[in-house]
Amino acid sequence: MESPSSDQVRTLLARFFDPAQGLGATIAGVTIKDGRVSVAIEINPARAAAFEKPRAEAEAAIAALPGIERASVVLTAATAPTAAQAAHTHAHGHSHAPAASQQPQLPPKRPLEGVRHVIAVASGKGGVGKSTTAANLALALAGLGQKVGVLDADIYGPSQHRILGLAGKPELTDNKQLEPKRAFGLKAMTIGLLVPEDQAMIWRGPMVQGALNQLLREVAWAPLDILVIDMPPGTGDAQLTISQQAPLSGAVVVSTPQDLALIDATRAVSMFKKVAIPILGVVENMSTYICPNCGHEAHIFGHGGAHDEAMRLGIDFLGEIPLHADIRRTSDEGTPIMIEAPDGPHAAAYRAIAERVLAKLEGGAGVKAPPKISIS
Repeated sequence: MESPSSDQVRTLLARFFDPAQGLGATIAGVTIKDGRVSVAIEINPARAAAFEKPRAEAEAAIAALPGIERASVVLTAATAPTAAQAAHTHAHGHSHAPAASQQPQLPPKRPLEGVRHVIAVASGKGGVGKSTTAANLALALAGLGQKVGVLDADIYGPSQHRILGLAGKPELTDNKQLEPKRAFGLKAMTIGLLVPEDQAMIWRGPMVQGALNQLLREVAWAPLDILVIDMPPGTGDAQLTISQQAPLSGAVVVSTPQDLALIDATRAVSMFKKVAIPILGVVENMSTYICPNCGHEAHIFGHGGAHDEAMRLGIDFLGEIPLHADIRRTSDEGTPIMIEAPDGPHAAAYRAIAERVLAKLEGGAGVKAPPKISIS
């Protein structure tokens, strides 16, 4: 059966987002592919709660259209009030914008059924080892007795399938959800399993938003104690979509000690604070270079910068991971260091960070200070 056109979906959406009712919004994009519809709606985030009911109704109405198997309607924050919102404000003589001192009211987040905690592993820029940190942190949490999943949310540059040694397209469950792959006791899903590696992901914002929502909501994650989301680098639209849609318990920010990386890490911290997501702490990756031949230590990117920046920002410092060839090699080979050398010093560093993260998720007190890693 032929799917409806984009214009038909937009006409249907107009029934639910009526400026005359104070529900003026902008349809940022409509994507229709293989019987699935993804819609991004830009709204004034100060009035997000008022938009949740029409959002759900619109999603159900689109899903009921002939030829549609699944529909996703997500709310995103408009960078400025739409013309309809401005007209409504002028007509009624007041603004719905929050006071500068108030926390913005964000779209209500639906919980992930059967998942206790969702955490984001993020960085302000690429190249700081975020994905390797996310994978080894997830494995360390699993080693602490947790049921853990990894969602690779980097649509443009997925890497978790390589790090975790995954291959083959995922299968569908009986209720048409994607069955996550299994690796070393983890559940995992990444766009890297769905798209050929040599295919460029030339997707605009709404398509990325739809894909992220599907990876989050249309995968059979349950039951899990913790879902670790390997965030895209930076602080753009994809990161904001995840922050608004995923029921995040907190975020771990990864940085190298280098000043330029710390500037971007600070932006990542700022983004999470603006969307009211707790910062679990900062990890300093590539903290110290250790020569694999003689064991000599050198501070190629500096040392202690992430710790000092965390202290300045008033957030916890979770620990430091050295720059070592074995960590890089095991990630490239699909057997992360937590698996190849679980009793080694590098695994111990990840495990100490995982213990602190888990204690914070569970509300624990008296967490031990992060260790200083020195290898002779």
